[in-house]
Amino acid sequence: MIRVHASWILPIDVRPIRDGWVDLDAGRIVTVGERQASDVVKERDLGRVAVLPGLVNTHTHLELSYLHRQIPPARTFVDWVRAVVAARRARTDPSAIEMTDALQRGIDEAVRAGTALVGDISNTLASFAPLARSSLAAVVFYELIRFRARDAARLIAEACRELDALIPTPSVRAGLAAHAPYSVAPELFQAIRRAVDRDPDVPWSVHLAESCEESEFIRSASGPWRAFLEDVRAWDDTWEPAGVSPVEYLDKSGLLDGRVLAVHGVHAGSSDLALLRARGSTLVTCPRSNAHTGAGIPPLAAFYASGVRVAVGTDSLASTDSLSVFDELACMRILAPSVPARTLLDSATRQGASALGFGSELGSITPGKRACLIAVEIPDQTADVEEYLVSGIHPEQIQWVDGPGCEIS
Repeated sequence: MIRVHASWILPIDVRPIRDGWVDLDAGRIVTVGERQASDVVKERDLGRVAVLPGLVNTHTHLELSYLHRQIPPARTFVDWVRAVVAARRARTDPSAIEMTDALQRGIDEAVRAGTALVGDISNTLASFAPLARSSLAAVVFYELIRFRARDAARLIAEACRELDALIPTPSVRAGLAAHAPYSVAPELFQAIRRAVDRDPDVPWSVHLAESCEESEFIRSASGPWRAFLEDVRAWDDTWEPAGVSPVEYLDKSGLLDGRVLAVHGVHAGSSDLALLRARGSTLVTCPRSNAHTGAGIPPLAAFYASGVRVAVGTDSLASTDSLSVFDELACMRILAPSVPARTLLDSATRQGASALGFGSELGSITPGKRACLIAVEIPDQTADVEEYLVSGIHPEQIQWVDGPGCEIS
């Protein structure tokens, strides 16, 4: 057993501990406490650092890393999507060196930025094997997109066969996801839900209430999304407008529950947030991406005031400059100065781990959990360590306490 000392220990689920320590043994957390004399055989003093659990990037798209800085900021979200679709169609082979190298660089960047766990959205499953070889824990969501789907059962059967062919690891899991209400047919939504229901412990993800164009389309079947679907020959003449918000639409379809990761929520109103809270869903916010894509600025203070569970994602390198959750926290602090720093850190650790199904292993410095901890350099005379940690932390300030590695045995 080794006792690690530091200026600050941030367990997340309890208050920060000044001049604290953590006992680690065989890759697990044994005890957490304040500095005191001990008879532990081996001790290690990390000095002027804050030790906290590895961060959780609850929503990203690693396979889009090759599009870094290739898609400019857009005035509207649909304009940005059109640019992404054009770029992806120009590169159709997910095994191409350019794409696989960029994906690996994305994984490496996430680790350097102190990330322990990711919720990765994939349309090809190209990220599963690299993640399984990495030190990251992950849920890879196999995302299905099909607005005109007369063959939903066949699509789900094929997707499940591909998932079954993967070689699982204790730290990297895979499941299904639906892209969004404007891109997934009602029949396919229901088929995804039935498939997910076979394993009640597996979460699933959906982009929801991301843009004003989405809200317009779900209410009236009109606007830029309707035009886009017609342009790509994906429009279904049998689809009926719901006359409600996207959140209400999914709820009326019986799709919202505690396993749902509702990603973005930029245009979720107060009644939508209350509904997500009542269903136990987790809202995953990615504010830097929202600004880049033209989706808007998420009402973070309203998210937290509603009581809905909030987790943090970076989205992809196609819409943001980094895969650093610390960068996302710095943006969140600017947008929501009234939200306590402790609450933001909880979203970036414990809430994300719980939403992804890793809450018993990661997300807090709790006895029995995995010793997947980072140490962040803290300047002298730092009065509020939590506030400092959400002010903008650079990778150069971060080290892994026991080397990068969060494999779960």
